Amino acid sequence: MNLAVSAPDRLVVRTVHIPDPGDLLARLPHPTALAWIRHGEGIVGWGEAARLDLPGGPDRFTVADRWLRELFGAASIDDPVQAPGSGPVAFGGFGFDPKSPDSVLIVPRRILGRRDGHAWLTTIGDDTDPLALLHPPTPPTRLTWSDGALTAPAWERAVAAAVDRIRHGHLGKVVLARDLHAHATRPIDARVLLQRLAARFPACYTFSCAGLVGATPELLIRRTGDELASLVLAGTTARGTGPADDTARRAALLASTKDREEHAYAAEMVRDALAPLCSELTVPDQPELLTLPNVMHLASAVSGRLDSRRSVLDVVAALHPTPAVCGTPTTTALQLIRELEGMDRGRYAGPVGWIDSRGDGEWGIALRCAQIEGTHARLFAGCGIVADSDPAAELAEAQSKFRAMQYALEG
Repeated sequence: MNLAVSAPDRLVVRTVHIPDPGDLLARLPHPTALAWIRHGEGIVGWGEAARLDLPGGPDRFTVADRWLRELFGAASIDDPVQAPGSGPVAFGGFGFDPKSPDSVLIVPRRILGRRDGHAWLTTIGDDTDPLALLHPPTPPTRLTWSDGALTAPAWERAVAAAVDRIRHGHLGKVVLARDLHAHATRPIDARVLLQRLAARFPACYTFSCAGLVGATPELLIRRTGDELASLVLAGTTARGTGPADDTARRAALLASTKDREEHAYAAEMVRDALAPLCSELTVPDQPELLTLPNVMHLASAVSGRLDSRRSVLDVVAALHPTPAVCGTPTTTALQLIRELEGMDRGRYAGPVGWIDSRGDGEWGIALRCAQIEGTHARLFAGCGIVADSDPAAELAEAQSKFRAMQYALEG
């Protein structure tokens, strides 16, 4: 594996307690932001003290974990805070497909964090970088939109082809994604999108890493010491036009055989993947409902106790890809995705999050997101396809999932 590495021989890291900094996202001094925020808490970063670009491959998680252990193990770390996310942290995102050359880890020069009443600033290297806003954020302007790899009718035909394969017994479920392109007249500032997403979807994990910006409702894994938590989401409906419509849609989703089957696939896979890594594991027998401003999901909160020798990336490697973003059986679903989607997802639907020097971290699935490159944004949305799926209904669901990032771009 040919790695692109940028790192000093030894990181010098200093973390200090600070007064509450207020809005963490407002402190970001540059559009190339790193962020992981939920309900106003989390961490943000800027600058690059070290970076690893991975070309893909089935062992990319193991390679990344080994590189980080060596980098952090050789570092000089002064961290009296000792909170999850204090000390040196790597923000990262991994390509959905092992063949995708789009995985990256970034250790920022500055990390600002707040959690459970504590706030801190981590500096790596010299301390000459102030917190002042050097580049005020500017909203996107004059957006134009265009189709991605497939038009809406072509994507419906892909869904129909997938349903036919499923009904003939080739697989149980596959997740098919669409992309959509937006073009602005000036470079798109990630901080504007982050502020809008965090305000509208406070219960989601608002993230930014190497141009991938979004607000995911799906927590793939959280590791704090030996405690482990995961949130399985599969089965979705759009929000209604009012309270009565919401109530009807909620009842229909809970009663939907198609959506409950889709959710069961995802929950069972998470149980099977985590059981060998945990001394204790709790998976609910029945899903609950997670209600967001634009959609409702069937959700199962998983908890457990992890082998302390395992880092959060060990668990990420065991879980990815879940049936919620790929399908089942995994190998067959991945092959069908490559055949029908007509695109490389990049880091969409791959793991995104952070890991610190203790092996703690939070990683979500990169959903409700867009890849930002200059004046261009590439949006993504995906739907779980099973035997009872209707192509027109799946297209409508994908359109609902696009709306989060369309809102972030249009305001």
